Amino acid sequence: MAVVPYKEDAADKKSQVAKMFDNIAGKYDFLNHFLSAGTDIYWRRKAVNELKALRPARILDIATGTADFAIETLRAAAPNAQVTGVDISAGMLEVGRQKLVEKKLSHRIKLELADSENLPFANDTFDAVTASFGVRNFAHLERGLSEMLRVLRPGGQLVILEFSKPTAFPLKQAYNFYFSRVLPVFGKVISKDQSAYTYLPESVQAFPDGAEFVAILGRVGFTNPAWQPLTFGISSIYTARK
Repeated sequence: MAVVPYKEDAADKKSQVAKMFDNIAGKYDFLNHFLSAGTDIYWRRKAVNELKALRPARILDIATGTADFAIETLRAAAPNAQVTGVDISAGMLEVGRQKLVEKKLSHRIKLELADSENLPFANDTFDAVTASFGVRNFAHLERGLSEMLRVLRPGGQLVILEFSKPTAFPLKQAYNFYFSRVLPVFGKVISKDQSAYTYLPESVQAFPDGAEFVAILGRVGFTNPAWQPLTFGISSIYTARK
């Protein structure tokens, strides 16, 4: 059974994830930085560095949320590059659009309400496809990854940043305690959503990280899939080519 935010809700995972992110959109950025002690900013910068050699001109950011990763990709993109960010949460996109206006980046980054498992773009459209902490929320993981492959041009770069599970003692035990006991309490108090930050550790535990995810990337058709653990394996960067 798929891990979902609201276990008493009969709606499918995709609908529940959209509802959850709509509920927490206003607090999402603060909670990200607070609950990770700012490490999420370092992780995004590290992931974006994977694009520097390619200098992509057309970038698609999947599950873009409030557009933090979409904005960060400009640092490694070609001059005048255009970024499209898609998400199923209208609430998150609204926060993202406000951010783009404040940063005067609305002419460089366009945000669209779209389903990552049924992307509204032609084959071979983008030089790079990215995703930051979003693929574990797919209702159908391989379908979403196949769509990312479809819209990526031949030779294009995939970069995925996602939570993973440390395995070394004692970090594994400390991580599990924080994720299961501490994070849900602070998340509930700040976001006012009882389920969102219980779903987070559950979705991380269910996600096929590390070598297993690399194998999935190869299975759906990506070439040269690779895996780089960050911060003792708390998160990971996955890269591949088309």
